[in-house]
Amino acid sequence: MPDIPEDEKSYEKFASREWIVTNGLGGYASSTVIGANTRKYHGLLIAALDAPVERKVILSSLDEELEVGGKIYRLASHKYPQTIHPKGFHYLKGYTTEPVPTFNYSVDNVSLEKQIFMVYGTNSTVIRYSINGETDNITMRLFPLVTYRNFHQLKRSDDITFGQSVKAYKVMIYNGKDSFELNSNMEYNPKPYWYYNFEYETDRKRGLDYQEDLYNPGYFEGRMDKDSGQVFYVVVTTSAITENFNAEEEFRREISRRKKVCPALDVTDTFMKTLGLSADSFIVKRQTTLSASVIAGYHWFADWGRDAMISLEGLTLVTGRYDKARQILLTFSKYCFKGLIPNYFPDRQDGDAGYNTVDASLWFVHAVGRYFAYTKDQAFVSNIWPVISDIIENYMKGTINNIHMDSDGLISHGPQLTWMDAKIGSLNVTPREGKACEINALWYNALCTVTWLAKSIDVPSSDYKQLAHQIKENFAKKYWNADKLCLYDCIFPEDPEIKDASVRPNQIFAISLPFPVLSEDKAFYVLQKVAEDLLTPYGLRTLSKADSKYVGKYEGDAVSRDKAYHNGTVWPWLFGFFISGYLKVHGNSENSRQYCRTLILRFTGHFNEAGIDTVSEVFDGDSPHNPGGCISQAWSVAEILRAYAEVTTGTPP
Repeated sequence: MPDIPEDEKSYEKFASREWIVTNGLGGYASSTVIGANTRKYHGLLIAALDAPVERKVILSSLDEELEVGGKIYRLASHKYPQTIHPKGFHYLKGYTTEPVPTFNYSVDNVSLEKQIFMVYGTNSTVIRYSINGETDNITMRLFPLVTYRNFHQLKRSDDITFGQSVKAYKVMIYNGKDSFELNSNMEYNPKPYWYYNFEYETDRKRGLDYQEDLYNPGYFEGRMDKDSGQVFYVVVTTSAITENFNAEEEFRREISRRKKVCPALDVTDTFMKTLGLSADSFIVKRQTTLSASVIAGYHWFADWGRDAMISLEGLTLVTGRYDKARQILLTFSKYCFKGLIPNYFPDRQDGDAGYNTVDASLWFVHAVGRYFAYTKDQAFVSNIWPVISDIIENYMKGTINNIHMDSDGLISHGPQLTWMDAKIGSLNVTPREGKACEINALWYNALCTVTWLAKSIDVPSSDYKQLAHQIKENFAKKYWNADKLCLYDCIFPEDPEIKDASVRPNQIFAISLPFPVLSEDKAFYVLQKVAEDLLTPYGLRTLSKADSKYVGKYEGDAVSRDKAYHNGTVWPWLFGFFISGYLKVHGNSENSRQYCRTLILRFTGHFNEAGIDTVSEVFDGDSPHNPGGCISQAWSVAEILRAYAEVTTGTPP
């Protein structure tokens, strides 16, 4: 663990670096490296009470106090109106996420190591402290700051009332019928206080509510003698802790689990290992199907169909977790409605799934194809074939949201159904109703994939093959922009001659999918245009800087961010498809792979600037390309990992 230079010891520097650990249920623990929460989504236990949703913030923070030789040192850091108190970050000497988030402090010849992990498969977080000192009579006190709220909402002291039931080393805290426990090997002392006006600076900058009050029910206290060394711990959980709970054993079990989560990866490759561990965080249990799903991003997304299907190869197939891939595909297949895979599941299990997507189903077919490429699992393909054929048939004959196939074989669709779906009230920020470029690249890829899969299980598919041939001919005729030597982004429904000439990254899918719809000569020009206008060190811009609609920074309130979201903002997940397109155009030679490897490894520096050892949702289109959005996004991690595996070890055809 490297020391932190003195010139980096500022609140602002530390507060921009966030860590996260997850529990496989959609729950997590997350904060900044100094423990100062800057978002309403931060906390040491955000429990998923109905996996992977119904997420509640329970333990916001655990403030440490060391008393050494009669002098008190407070290690916590909090932002209040116009002040920071205390300023414990001055005692922080280093931090790492290996083997779990670990923070080293030093005060008055006493060293303290704090480690945080979750008990996998439960809504439980363990905070573990190891203390060594060269002085007598060291006392440690831990002050839990708690709440009980939906993680999207903040609460004040008037909104909630707590009670507590106390035993020597634990306390049950309850709010009506809801309760949770704090357990420790330190003695608990009830002494309730409310603390007021905590401020979450990142939320303030995003135009969100940013102040709340937190309840401190009491404190845990432990003492140690000189040179004896001591390990203290606190467990916060929504489940009853058994009498034989052993924090050290749970710690060893979690370390062992983390070492085994990616059996197909070369863990001696630091870059691959880092992304592999991050990939594990997105794979969660869905209670409604008792199978796996994919959280789209932390902190605030639930499981989304489009994101899950795009992420599936990188999260599960590259990492060798084929059982999870099958479960994820089955989870979403069970919710297929009129040929549509749901775009999202709600934050409550009793809510309705959303089907406002034209591409999730096409990505689903792609994901099944990639699964078969890795596994040759004919039995699974046969099992899921009715869903695949239902998707294709509904797209051909027409389904909800005005999704239908025109006489030219191309798919037309209603507004705000592609991944560029931001809206401000009733205003569509990127109107793409009609025939979006990438939708028909995916449609062609889906038909070719279905033809290939049908052959493997001996199902007739000649009609699909003929339709794919028609689409390939019409795609080039209708989307090729001879003036810019690239593809039109969208053909509008009111007049086929009205076409959107915006230079956007959606055209990359026409050359990078397993079955590219564009010929090799045109693919060269598309790649060249994308590289010239859209490529950045962290992915592809969503719009050329030369366009009058371009917005270079993703910042400000929700309206400002939505205007920029798909009009210049950089998305890392697109980088993976740029890499695949590059290798198709330039050939899979050693020189091509090395060039792509160099591009991908630029992300190494990002691993310590926002979400530690993971990849953000978006970056600014303008240099220096500051990260934004979610600190850890499934398809960002998945596609960079997939592309890195492609250039390092190769992937199935």
